Amino acid sequence: MTEIRSAALVVNAKSRKGQKLFERACRRLHGLPFPVDAHAVEDPRDLERTVNDALAKKPDLMILGGGDGTVSGLVDLLVGHDVILGVLPLGTANSFARTLCIPLDIDGAIDVLRTGEPRRIDLGMIDNDYFANCAAMGLSPQIAETVPHNLKKVLGRLGYLGWAALQYLKFRPFQLIVDNGKEVQRLRVVEVRISNGPYHGGTWLVDEASPNSGEIVVQAVRGHYRRTLIKNWAASFLGLEARHQDTVSFRGRALQITTEPKLPISIDGEVLARTPVTARIAAGVIRVMAPVQCDPTPGSPPAE
Repeated sequence: MTEIRSAALVVNAKSRKGQKLFERACRRLHGLPFPVDAHAVEDPRDLERTVNDALAKKPDLMILGGGDGTVSGLVDLLVGHDVILGVLPLGTANSFARTLCIPLDIDGAIDVLRTGEPRRIDLGMIDNDYFANCAAMGLSPQIAETVPHNLKKVLGRLGYLGWAALQYLKFRPFQLIVDNGKEVQRLRVVEVRISNGPYHGGTWLVDEASPNSGEIVVQAVRGHYRRTLIKNWAASFLGLEARHQDTVSFRGRALQITTEPKLPISIDGEVLARTPVTARIAAGVIRVMAPVQCDPTPGSPPAE
């Protein structure tokens, strides 16, 4: 078993909730058998600098606290370093933590840092940008790209849902072109999921995807009408077999992805790219602390 002698914690604490959870985590971390250099970062623009400063001290364990976007945005910095990634899930969906069987409560996640074992896993890539769990094209990035700044803060959840409903009415199915290097396939779709893990938005969606498969999976929801997307989301949320009726999957080490028209791509919740792109896998590129009993291989969703 790998001996952990030192660790660093960087938490995205931009919200009041984030700061409160950071303080709770620090109290709980005192029970670990190694020292933890902890940092709460209130301005997201300072996250990369804080992680780089922490990595310069060569900790054995680098703990990232936040949601999927925080982990994906910072995981690039860990590639090439002899460091183990620890995850403190503080987001809404926490899809990456779910994939690795990491408990979603602070006490449970910290217990994994003490009792878990390092596992070498894949990362997905969109062109040269690493990501931890998933990327998407369709309605979700359209909402994220167009939503007015501070709308949710000013008008609350209802204001955000109202904007999402407006974007749904404007949304149109699009053409997806996938090139695996041997053949090119074209189809009409309402959503595309580029996956290194089965969870999207906290819901199990892509059975074939796993962070230790050595392949990237592109799952498309076929359809000529936007209502197909609502049907697929509902079936997926309820865990029904009907969620497979309108989907088709492509997999490989690298896939060329084009859309007509060109579309934004959200990477673990953040709009960071636009088509066309190359989706690929970076096999076994990092180690992450995960529960001993978890084996994140492709298959059926876990029992609730």
